[in-house]
Amino acid sequence: MIRLLRPSCLTSAATFAAPLAGVVLLAGLVTAASVIVDGPAHAQAQTAGERPEVPGFWDPRRRPERPDLARLTAIRFLTEVDYPPFNYAGPDGAPQGFNIDLARMICDEIKVACTIQMRRFDTLVSSLAENRGDAVVASLAPTAQLRARVDFSDPYYRTPARFVAKSDSPIVDVAPERLEAKKVAVAAGSAHEAYLKELFPEVEIKPYPNPAAARAALQRGDVDLLFGDAITLAFWLNGTDSANCCAFRGGAFVDNKYFGEGIGIAVRKGNDQMRLALNWALFRLWERGRFADLWLRYFPVSPF
Repeated sequence: MIRLLRPSCLTSAATFAAPLAGVVLLAGLVTAASVIVDGPAHAQAQTAGERPEVPGFWDPRRRPERPDLARLTAIRFLTEVDYPPFNYAGPDGAPQGFNIDLARMICDEIKVACTIQMRRFDTLVSSLAENRGDAVVASLAPTAQLRARVDFSDPYYRTPARFVAKSDSPIVDVAPERLEAKKVAVAAGSAHEAYLKELFPEVEIKPYPNPAAARAALQRGDVDLLFGDAITLAFWLNGTDSANCCAFRGGAFVDNKYFGEGIGIAVRKGNDQMRLALNWALFRLWERGRFADLWLRYFPVSPF
């Protein structure tokens, strides 16, 4: 089962709770026209004090019709036990995290009761098939194998890739022709390494055993840049482990071939009533700015 790469530098709920506690929710969002398209995007780097960008994952020209919700009285969400900041157990053992807050907002939008049950990640799809829940909200990445077993809502976030450099690095432009002979750290065998080999042939790729080792190499100054999962990197940059060493450079890369089609909510195969209800609620949350509030709470350093 393919999913987001588990952040290796952030291993407990407490790691995430501290930086999030003081984040002020900001209103506003960007339109779907500003969603980053496939291929290299060389946007300007985010500057200090600049409002983080909230990506739009929905097209306002394709507003879904409100489905018949009369027979929908409750949604039983299934999620996993330990994948902070998306899913984790709070001090009282209750589920918390980005996905949990989103699930509760969906139920509030639809005006139905909501339950959220934590299970081991490897049991979620089988539990859904056994009717132990109605939907899985656990950062599942749709794949051909998973689509044969479950249906998915529209994506509610993506996992872009980005470059990171030391804060005092003169590198600003990350266009391929500007990075000739630059040393770039990546996790060995990752989609990020494959992407560089294909589209950045002039860089000197430095593979490391895992993302944490690649981040450490950048901190030590062994490489000029790091290229990796922007979701993980955003939390690293905003947390204490980075020691304010580094910053994003350039924009996000979201090529479907390498970085997936986005993260959706899984429902049982053929459960169109639930899938359409989720799609409608997700769009409404985005349209009303509530998704932007949630995004900025968890992503004060934008992955995009």
